[in-house]
This record gives sequence, structure tokens and C-alpha cells, in this order.
Amino acid sequence: MSHTAHIPSHRKPRRSASKLAVRAGVAGGVLSTLAMAGTASASPSAEPVAETTLEMPVLNLDLAGDVSSAVTVAAENTRLAAVEGELTAQEESARTGAAAEAKQAKEEAQKKADAEKAEKAEKTAKEEAARKAEAERSSRSSSERTTLKSTAAPQGTGTVSAPATGSAAAIVNFARAQVGKAYVMGGTGPSSFDCSGLVQAAYRQAGISLPRMSQAQSSAGTSVSLNALQPGDILYWGSKGSAYHVAIYVGGGKFVGAQNPSTGIVERNLSYDKPTGAVRVL
Repeated sequence: MSHTAHIPSHRKPRRSASKLAVRAGVAGGVLSTLAMAGTASASPSAEPVAETTLEMPVLNLDLAGDVSSAVTVAAENTRLAAVEGELTAQEESARTGAAAEAKQAKEEAQKKADAEKAEKAEKTAKEEAARKAEAERSSRSSSERTTLKSTAAPQGTGTVSAPATGSAAAIVNFARAQVGKAYVMGGTGPSSFDCSGLVQAAYRQAGISLPRMSQAQSSAGTSVSLNALQPGDILYWGSKGSAYHVAIYVGGGKFVGAQNPSTGIVERNLSYDKPTGAVRVL
């Protein structure tokens, strides 16, 4: 085959970028060789140089198609990477939000549990104090009760045995009507009372407004002797102004009071539990 023969040209499948670079390098080398040959033929020479014709190999390169394909692939990869990044960010945001909500819910549940625990502890403490007070009253010696009976004997005559009238009758009748109902700490009626709640509600029947707590009720009105009680007088246990229990004297040497959770509202003789003192509001 002649060295000047043409290289047949036929289309081949697209080649990779590395193959394209090799072919481009070959073409550049051929062009460089031709340029040097042209320079040599242009310079003067004593001897004629035989003219040689070289044909440049035909490079059938579909560069535009390959570049377009590469750009398309790169753009698609960039788009997919952006979508994946956005999805990752959304997932992370969702996880962060869920964790924050869970933490807040846990804190609120803990606060609620602490509040319920504190309320229960307070209620238990009050009930325990009431039980201790009742136990203390029940444990009084028989000698003290005997002494109380002897000192209370005069109460069977005079003003002590006089029937209640007017406002006193309204107070006494209301108090007796509550006998048998439950004792509940903080109760103010109508189905349950504590000691000061019962006294306050009874006096309300007579149009008289009393303080809510037993300490203040023991300071209301005028102090009276236990030997000169009248129906409607307020009995108290403990020191005046700081009493821990109150009840209503209903006449005949008896009182009505909301004692404790185990007994509820009862009517008892003064000998059952001697009060410390009494005040008269009417």
C-alpha cells in the first residue's frame, strides 16, 4: 500500500474523553511535523529536494456530541445532588423538631407530676394533723374527764339549759342538721365540711359573716366562761387566736363539730373533749 494512500473514513461509536485527547495529540503532532517540513523546504539549498506529499489522517471526531452529552450528564448529577441535599436537610429538620416537642412534652409531664405530688403531700399532712389532734383528745385521762364533768355540772341549769331562740336557734338547727355528713379538709358544704367550714356555714344562716379559718374564729366576738355557755357560742381548742379546732355549743352540755375524717360531723357531750375556751358572737 502506498504511503500516500488515503485512510478510509468511517463513523465509529463515541469515544471517551481520554481517547479524544490522544487523537487530538496525534493530530497536533502531525501538524507540527508538516510545519517543520515546510520551513525546511523554504530554506535555500544547493541540492534540490524531492517533493513528498503527506496527507493528514482524517479524524472523524464527533466533539460537539460528546461535549453535549458530558454537559447533560454533569447537569443531571448536579440536580440529583441538590435534591438529595434538600431531602437530607428536611429530614434533619424534622428530627430536630420532633426531639424538641418530645423534650417539651416530657418537661410538662414532669411539672404536672410534681404539682400532683406536692398537692397529695399537703393533703396527707393535713389529714395526719387532724388524726393526731383527734388521738390527743381521745387519749385524755379519765381523771380529766371526771373533773370536766364535775365542773360542767352547773351547765345543766341557768342559761346553759335555756332553749335557743332567734339567731342562736338558726345556728344550732343548721349545725345539728349536718350531723352524719363527711369531714373533708377544706370542705365548706353542702355535702362535707371541715371544723371551721361548718361554723362559718352555721353562722351564715343567721346573716353573720365569720372568718374562714379556726384561728380567726377563736378571736371573734367576746370571750365567755365555759361555765356560762349559751347555744350558738363558738368553742375552740388550743390558744385563742391560734386554735386548731372549733365547734358550736348547742345547749344541754353538748356541741356539734366536724371532728375528723373517721368520725365526720358529730354531736358530743362536752365531757367527750373539753374545749380550751369559748367566744360569743351573738
